[in-house]
Amino acid sequence: MGGKRMIVSVANNIISPLGMSTTENYAAVKAGQSALRRFEGKWDLPEPFVASLVDRDKVEQAFATLADNAKYTFFEKMIILSASRAIQEAGINSASERVLFILSTTKGNVFLLDKRETGFSEERVLLGSAARQMTDFFHNPNPPIVVSNACISGVCAQIEAMRNLESGCFDYVVTVGCDVQSAFIVSGFQSFKALSPEPCKPFDANRCGLNLGDAAATIIYTRNKTVDPSEWVACRGAIRNDANHISGPSRTGEGSYRALKVALGDVDPDQIAFINAHGTATMYNDEMESVAIERAGLSQVPVNGLKGYYGHTMGAAGILETILSMYAIDEHNILATRGYETLGVTHPLVLSNQNQSTDKRMFIKLLSGFGGCNAALLFAKGGMSC
Repeated sequence: MGGKRMIVSVANNIISPLGMSTTENYAAVKAGQSALRRFEGKWDLPEPFVASLVDRDKVEQAFATLADNAKYTFFEKMIILSASRAIQEAGINSASERVLFILSTTKGNVFLLDKRETGFSEERVLLGSAARQMTDFFHNPNPPIVVSNACISGVCAQIEAMRNLESGCFDYVVTVGCDVQSAFIVSGFQSFKALSPEPCKPFDANRCGLNLGDAAATIIYTRNKTVDPSEWVACRGAIRNDANHISGPSRTGEGSYRALKVALGDVDPDQIAFINAHGTATMYNDEMESVAIERAGLSQVPVNGLKGYYGHTMGAAGILETILSMYAIDEHNILATRGYETLGVTHPLVLSNQNQSTDKRMFIKLLSGFGGCNAALLFAKGGMSC
């Protein structure tokens, strides 16, 4: 590694409907469990929807061991609870000026726009205000960074963490991704006609839309000169925006293709265990990803998507899915694409609805989002070939 300092993951946590820890979440996904359920009359919405919603009582009870429940919104409790568990695992001083917090979210406290929600100031709907609730809780002196770039926020936040560590200004970056669903969010996606009336089917010929989900996920990074073979390294990331359309992806996959090429660098595709794709199960996103993957010369690399277990967790997705991918390779596993049966994209992809084995130690996390934004990150176990 030639003395190069590498960006290393030192701790993580996932809070979701499938569990309150990463271990619980990984075990559930490996076993093929899904948190997706059909809801009718939820939040007084006129149309039923399928989503993955966290047990709020369980989160409230867990948070009550940390602080006064009444002081924080449910969204803020999710980010603080997830971050606190990862910080405890890492054993770092969260109040240090050498620790930076980054929050990845698309909607934050948007539910506060509902005038029936009382008890909190109007300012709390601002993403920066919610992020400051988190840093104030941990007595951290640094202004938090908020990353809100549609569906790619979770990968963008990790790239931002890498850049800040490479600057030498910080020793640790606590990167938290979170979104919680509400009538505002669900009705918005319903207006797009983007939601599936049944559990989603990523890349499948019969896919008909996405599902939404609650989650908070945290990954803590540091910068080390030496890397243990058991540690995960964030090697290289790229954000490429093709500005194709306010909601539709580029039919040529241009931005995604360019992000993939930069993230891959000079690594032989044969070293890649899998590409963990965005895989929303919408008609055009899955098709675009298949185009981009083939254009990047990666059509022989296995692809998987995790939306069939959680739905689309928005600002949490890039972090949650990165963590689960790390755990999978730790067990020499490629997680199944739940809901997939028959290839429904025009460009060839290697997909399976069954867990597969692998002896490779690298993967790519790929995301795309509204406005033509795209991001990719390459990870390697032990920093091999970074």
